[in-house]
Amino acid sequence: MSEALAGTEAERAESIRMIRDSAAAVAPRGGDTKRIRALRFQDPGYDPAVLRRMGELGWIGLRAPEAAGGAGLGMGELCALAEELGAGLAPEPLIPALLTATVLARAGERELLPRLLAGEIYAPTAWQERPDTLEVPGSPDAPRRFIPQAAGAELFLLPVREGGRIALYALPRAGADLALERTQDGGNFGTLRPALGEARRVADDAGALLAQALDEAALATAAYLLGVMERSFGLALDYLKTRQQFGRVIGSFQALQHRAADLRIQLGLTRASVESAAAALDAGAEGAARRAAVSRAKARAAEASLLVTRQVIQLHGGIGYTDEYDAGLYLRKAMVLANQFGSAALHRRRFLRDAPEGDEE
Repeated sequence: MSEALAGTEAERAESIRMIRDSAAAVAPRGGDTKRIRALRFQDPGYDPAVLRRMGELGWIGLRAPEAAGGAGLGMGELCALAEELGAGLAPEPLIPALLTATVLARAGERELLPRLLAGEIYAPTAWQERPDTLEVPGSPDAPRRFIPQAAGAELFLLPVREGGRIALYALPRAGADLALERTQDGGNFGTLRPALGEARRVADDAGALLAQALDEAALATAAYLLGVMERSFGLALDYLKTRQQFGRVIGSFQALQHRAADLRIQLGLTRASVESAAAALDAGAEGAARRAAVSRAKARAAEASLLVTRQVIQLHGGIGYTDEYDAGLYLRKAMVLANQFGSAALHRRRFLRDAPEGDEE
């Protein structure tokens, strides 16, 4: 259990409320999407100044221990923050940045860490070697794929298997063999071909730390998707209350009311899964229990976010299909993040493997 979790329930609730309030400095709910639209399909795909602001606010070090310069807060706080950022469609790669900072802080690395925590540099962890996995083979020469917002990276953190352990290397972006690909939401993924001769070893035996941090990143992504769903659904409700046909507000039509009710149920189930998983991790769940809790939440968030955002487009009718209307921004974001840190199918399989007997999704 992290250092900041020993207080009363009231203190914890206040901590989470403050985290939510602080998110308005970057991603106000119901705010203008001009910033989001201006950054789409441009390099690096986000605003580095905003990432630095996130560092100043302590968000990148939210899960890092206080002794390492972090905040030492729990998954409840991280999920609340990610949810708010999802509602605001913030394109800054907070979750990948936090993943790297958390692993290095827990591993005892101190040279790179201050700049990472401050948001001065973005250094994503290049761990993924094939689609749809949370496993870290650490093959020295294998291309590392699907690196989020790689166009803005100054360094890459490379997990490399050495014997039975996973060591971590820092590889500078300068001169790296990096290929970029645009994503549906206007960001980018990178494919990196490692050159260990140019890299510097920064940590030893970090496999268990990395596995834990990847689970936390998957859960934070589920929370981000929850925020995407909620704000998208809010747009649909506003539209149903104002759009008129045949002299009536369309929200009064029973068929549309039923569809909206079904979507609200999806939101409620997703919130329950995310909050339950965050509570389990903050209570110290490890191993199979941790993996099962995370996978239940991520599987539900991945499927529900695509269902809700697609239905929201349909509820808007023809205008929902235009790029100028904001509803499409939420669908595009869900399409990109639904498979990040594991698809719904992967997490269902993992849940079935790791859940206690008799537990059902």
